[in-house]
Amino acid sequence: MLFNSLGYAIFLPIVFFVYWFVTNNKLVVQNVFLLSASYFFYACWDWRFLFLLMFSTLLDFVTGIKIAESEKRSKRLFWFWLSISINVGFLGLFKYYNFFATSFAAAVGHLGFQVNPWTLKVILPVGISFYTFHGLSYVIDIYKKRIPAERNFVDYALFVSFFPLLVAGPIERATHLLPQIKKPRTFQYDRAVDGLKQILWGLFKKIVIADTCARYVNLVFNNAGSFPGSAHVLAALFFALQIYCDFSGYSDIALGTARLLGIDLLRNFAFPYFSRDIAEFWRRWHISLSSWFRDYLYIPLGGSKVGAWKKIRNVFIIFLVSGFWHGANWTFIFWGGLNALFILPSVIFKTNRNNIDIVAQGRLLPTAREFVSMFGTFCLTVFAWIFFRAASLGAAIRFIEGIFSRSLFSPVPRDTTLKLSFIVPLALFVLIEWTGREQQYAIAGLGVRWPRVARWAAFYTLFFYITYFMTGGSQTFIYFQF
Repeated sequence: MLFNSLGYAIFLPIVFFVYWFVTNNKLVVQNVFLLSASYFFYACWDWRFLFLLMFSTLLDFVTGIKIAESEKRSKRLFWFWLSISINVGFLGLFKYYNFFATSFAAAVGHLGFQVNPWTLKVILPVGISFYTFHGLSYVIDIYKKRIPAERNFVDYALFVSFFPLLVAGPIERATHLLPQIKKPRTFQYDRAVDGLKQILWGLFKKIVIADTCARYVNLVFNNAGSFPGSAHVLAALFFALQIYCDFSGYSDIALGTARLLGIDLLRNFAFPYFSRDIAEFWRRWHISLSSWFRDYLYIPLGGSKVGAWKKIRNVFIIFLVSGFWHGANWTFIFWGGLNALFILPSVIFKTNRNNIDIVAQGRLLPTAREFVSMFGTFCLTVFAWIFFRAASLGAAIRFIEGIFSRSLFSPVPRDTTLKLSFIVPLALFVLIEWTGREQQYAIAGLGVRWPRVARWAAFYTLFFYITYFMTGGSQTFIYFQF
């Protein structure tokens, strides 16, 4: 069930009505209902994988209690590693087995040996990378004695399976979400309105910007070399917009939906394309994953409080693992390594915390220096995204060669996948993102001081563009494949 589908447009109002007006604000009933709705939501993808989600949930719930109850370190380690190994084992089996099998066959093939690897003919369970990381952080935090073990299975299962975040995040922490699940919740009109606004903005970004860009991106990337260099540049630029609007649009809908139900999820994006260096970009892009790797991998390795060589090692480890988390393909690993190279100078020279405020805060326009810094950072990010999008390293190289061809400054050929009417909402998107960069999401403060008629006109304009550009059915979200 996609957030941008008719099914979800029916599902969400039903859940909202039953949750607030049938359960009589009884916490236990609310949580049981939300868990049931979440399992139904997940089963709409493939009911068979629902049992995998339930097994993973039960495993971490039981091992969490066993770790908390064990007084001997050996027993704590046993239950800890049992949970870690099974969870990572399932993730590796479904997501990475074929990659390792084919890579091994290719490696020994270069040595003159012929190997026909056995591969799995199974689809990747949607959301497995996300709900696995929920469970891992929970078990690690219990083992480190940061949190107590949860004794209520429904509450813990809801923490793992809460439907707004189940298939593509944000990656929540037990310290943040579980207390909200266990706390009585009552309907608040202002929060519901705020949630609806964030859902509206998420749908605008996904349907109007991301899906429109995707049609042109797919055409050029799938036919690299058949277009002039200028078209390759435009496709790379559009993919940067596509992946941001697609994923942050999903996150906006998830956060808005959760707020409708009285729950606050972790912020996942903070206007990353207005960053002035790569370090700032990674503090603002997919925040829940970046902070997860920071807390559970980078800091335990020593972080930046080690010698120069170990500091370099830690940076490469965290970015290579982050790349591999995104998918079983060398393109993602190369993308991670490229970002490690980009961020390394700021880590070595300790300038990675230079830009922790909001760019041009309190001002309408950035300074010339800020603009140049943002433009340079954006260009590096767009270049790295080429490897993220390409089907293989070879395809990425061919695409880059297409950029630096003699036709780089040729006019972009007219194409039926792009409409001239797209220019207006694209410009509107950039304007709203920039003027709303100091808010939690771009339209959070839109029209607050305007007359009611003007404010509603702005919201209806966004809704008009959503309906106008919604053609050909619902388009899936990019991060569902991860």
